[in-house]
Amino acid sequence: MRLVDKLKLFERQLVFMKWGSSEGYGRLNYVGTDFVEFEIFDTEELSYSDKILINSQLILEVVIKGSDISRIIAEYSATLPEQSNNDII
Repeated sequence: MRLVDKLKLFERQLVFMKWGSSEGYGRLNYVGTDFVEFEIFDTEELSYSDKILINSQLILEVVIKGSDISRIIAEYSATLPEQSNNDII
């Protein structure tokens, strides 16, 4: 199985990825045969900053689950506004 075939299973999820000489946390928006659309997550601002297209042959490593990713998801979730039952009608 090729890497892009496996990455298709993880579209729209937060991952850590190394490509070329760069690396970062972000969301895999789209995985194609020739490129990957990756939305970079700024861990300081807790928001998505840039969208980039990466040649799939330049991807060196992808971390899909782990303590770092769980920590970032927990920190980001804590910044979201709470929704009470009164708001849902």
